[in-house]
Amino acid sequence: MRIVLVGPPGAGKGTQAAFLAKNLGIPHISTGDLFRANISQGTELGKQAKAYMDAGKLVPDEVTIGMAKDRMEQPDAANGFLLDGFPRNVSQAEALDEMLKAEAMKLDAVLDLEVPEDEVVKRIAGRRICRNDSSHVFHVTYKQPKQEGVCDVCGGELYQRDDDSEETVRTRLEVYHTQTEPIIDYYARQGLVVTISALGKVEEVTGRAMEALKSKVGDK
Repeated sequence: MRIVLVGPPGAGKGTQAAFLAKNLGIPHISTGDLFRANISQGTELGKQAKAYMDAGKLVPDEVTIGMAKDRMEQPDAANGFLLDGFPRNVSQAEALDEMLKAEAMKLDAVLDLEVPEDEVVKRIAGRRICRNDSSHVFHVTYKQPKQEGVCDVCGGELYQRDDDSEETVRTRLEVYHTQTEPIIDYYARQGLVVTISALGKVEEVTGRAMEALKSKVGDK
């Protein structure tokens, strides 16, 4: 099964991608992981990406597309994959179609995680991170620490990251609406899109997603 996962920041794409990939027995391919792997391994594409990032510039589509192509050609992706963060715009979606067409392949589904904008802001702006260990994450509403401002795990100070502020979140949402959301219409014209609500517990959303995918493409 070849799937593209789409949704606004704060929709829980990374969490759902990990669960879905495990349930479906296919690799989870995220843009963030691609960049980190290529940069840490010192690949030619990684060097190009790092140069742009170090200069504070966006990495060009052709570099991202090249990384995705290399990853999708790995043996573990022979029977399918779940793409998370790629494609991020219509140009990348068109390039992905061409890549797959060249290999006599095609996407099976595009899973759209739908979350109201106010909920996205609430989810992200309410996050608090431990200064000692960024894997210790709390939330002012959904996962409150026992003592306000103090990490339950190590006693470190909890803080709000600059890019988690409401203003920054709304800017990120605007970028999503402008650049990424149009790929939903692009894929809808191909009859590939299935939309589910990403509200509720993680396992509820995963169950909803699995049912939607199975009804869309069967047991591939």
